[in-house]
Amino acid sequence: MDVEMLRNWFASHWEVDADARSFYSRFRLPSGKPLEPEQQQEYTLNASAIQSVLRLMSDIKMKRAVMQGNRLKWEEMAGAIGFFQKEFGHNLPLSVNRFKKKVKDFQERSYISLISGKFGNQNKRLVDVHVENLLLSLATLPNKPWNKDVWEMYDMFIDGKLQVCDPSTGEIFNTTDFLDKRGNPIKLSRSTVNAYLNQPKNQVLINHKLMSWSTFMHNERPHIHRHAPEFSFSKISFDDRDLPRKLKDTKQRPKAYYAYDVTSQCVVGFAYNRNKNVDLVVDCFRDMFRRMERNGWNCPAQVEVENHLMSQWKESFLKAGTLFPFVRFCAPLNSQEKYAESLNGAKKRSIEHKNHLGIGRFYAKNEKYRSESKKISDEYNDTYEDREYYTWEQLIEEDMNDVHEFNHTLHPNQKKYPGMTRWEVLCQNMNPTLQPVDKAILYRFIGEHVETSIRRNSYCRVNYADFWLSSPEVLDKLAPNNNKVDAYYMLDEEGNMSDVYIYQNGVLLDKLSNVGAFNTAEAEQTDEDKLIMIEQNKLISQFDAMTKKEAITPVVVMKTETAHKISQAIAKPVQVEPVEADADALIAQFSDYKGRGVAGM
Repeated sequence: MDVEMLRNWFASHWEVDADARSFYSRFRLPSGKPLEPEQQQEYTLNASAIQSVLRLMSDIKMKRAVMQGNRLKWEEMAGAIGFFQKEFGHNLPLSVNRFKKKVKDFQERSYISLISGKFGNQNKRLVDVHVENLLLSLATLPNKPWNKDVWEMYDMFIDGKLQVCDPSTGEIFNTTDFLDKRGNPIKLSRSTVNAYLNQPKNQVLINHKLMSWSTFMHNERPHIHRHAPEFSFSKISFDDRDLPRKLKDTKQRPKAYYAYDVTSQCVVGFAYNRNKNVDLVVDCFRDMFRRMERNGWNCPAQVEVENHLMSQWKESFLKAGTLFPFVRFCAPLNSQEKYAESLNGAKKRSIEHKNHLGIGRFYAKNEKYRSESKKISDEYNDTYEDREYYTWEQLIEEDMNDVHEFNHTLHPNQKKYPGMTRWEVLCQNMNPTLQPVDKAILYRFIGEHVETSIRRNSYCRVNYADFWLSSPEVLDKLAPNNNKVDAYYMLDEEGNMSDVYIYQNGVLLDKLSNVGAFNTAEAEQTDEDKLIMIEQNKLISQFDAMTKKEAITPVVVMKTETAHKISQAIAKPVQVEPVEADADALIAQFSDYKGRGVAGM
C-alpha cells in the first residue's frame, strides 16, 4: 500500500478520544490518588492514536489496502502512526512488535491497558504503607508529639534503641520489617517525616485520633448545608445559654432557655433559672404555648431539641406523632446542629452587645467583641476589678427587653422579606397545614398537676375553684369504688386557669370547665349570674335525664321454695262437679227473667 495514502488517512481520521479523557481524569490509583495531569494527557493521546488504528481496521476498504494475504501490514501502520508522533503528541512505541502488542492489549482491556503498573507500586516507594502507618501511630501517642519527636522515635526504633508494640494485640514491631530491597534499614530524613505527617489526609487521621469528638466534629468533620423553611412554625429550635453577665450574690450567670422559630428567627418562648434543670425547660415550653394560645397559633410541625434535658420525654410528648408531627433530637456536644445555637449568637452580637457593657469573649479575634478583665488576687480568686455584677431582677428584665427588640428588628434576609421585621415574618407566614394543639397531652406533661376527686357526681375542686364535668356519662369511665383523679391545667400570665383535664390511671377522662357561681338574690343578679344559673341547671338536667333514662327496673324477691309452691298452685286445674237440673224449671226461670227484662224497659 502507498505509505503516503496511509498517512493521509490517519491525518484526516485522528481525533481526541473524549471518553478516554474522562476515564483517566476519574481513575484512581490503589493509594486513592488520581493520575497527574501530565499522565492523563499522555494516556488520552495514546488512546486516541490507537482508536484511529482500530477505526482503520474496521474500514473494509482500508483494511484490504493494509492486508497482505491474511496478515496485516503492522510495519506500515506502525510507521504511519510513528510519523505523527510529534504532531499527535502520543508516545506509542515505534517497534512493530511492541506497537502491535499495545494495540492488542487495548482491544482486550480498553483504557486500563495503557496505565503503567509502576504507579501505586509500593516496592518503588522509600516510605511504603508499612512505614507510613508506623509514623502515623507514633504521631498519635497520647502526649501528642511534635513531628521532630516522631522522627527521633522512628530513628531510635530503626537503630533498636526503642521498642514499639501494638497494645491491642501485644505484638512487638520487628525492625527487620523495615528494610529496603538491599536489606538496609529504611532511614528517613526529618523533612521526609514532616512531608508525610503534614500530608492533608494524614493530618485528618492524626486529628481524628488526638482530638476530642466535639473538637473534631467542629474543626475537621464535613458539615451539612441547609436553608431555612418557607413557613413559620414549620420548625422550632430549642437551646439553652448562660447570660453573659454575672449575679452579685453568687457570681454565677443566670441560665436561659429559648425557643426560636427557624423561618422568622423570632424568640417564641423563653425562661430563666439559676440552674440548668428540668424546670427551666418546662417553663420555656409553657411560655411558648401561652404565647401561641394568646395569638391563636396552631401547634408547630417540628421541634428540634437537645438530648441532655429533653431525653426524659422521648417516649411521651416528645415522641414524634404524639404532640408534634416531627421531633429531632440533636447529637450531644454538636452545637452546630441546632439552629438555635447560631441565633443565640446573632442576638448576642446584634442586640446585647449594643445595649450593654462587657458583652463579648476574652479570646475573640475582633477587638470590638473582645472582653478583658483584670483578676483580683483574693482568697476566692474569682473576682475582677473591672467587671460589674448585677441583681437577678435587672438581668432578667434587660434580657426580656433584648428579646423583644430582637424580635422586632428587621429580618436579616431583606431580599426575601423587604421591610419586614422578624415578628412580621412570623405572623404573616404561618404554615397553613398546622393542626391545633392537643391540650390534653400538653397539660399532662408540662402543666400544673393536682390530685383531686369528683364531688357530688358533678365537679372537681382544683386550685380553690370548682370545675364541672362536661357530662354525667364521665362517671361510667371511673374505676370501681374510686372517684379520685389527677387534674392538669396551665396558668396564663395573670395566673388564671381556664381548661382543666382529668386523668385516672393515665387515661384521659374529661375536660372540665369553670361554670362559675351565681348570686342567689334575684334583686342583685346580673345577666352573667343568670347565664351561670342556666348553665348549671343544664348540667343538672343532664344528670337527671341520665338517672331517669337508665333508671333501675324494680324486682320482687322471694325464696325459691315459696316461688315453687306458688307456681304449682297456679298451674293445678279446678275440678267442677256437674249439676243435674230440671229442664222445665230452667225454662220457666229464663222466661221469668225475660219478662222482667221487658217490663224493665
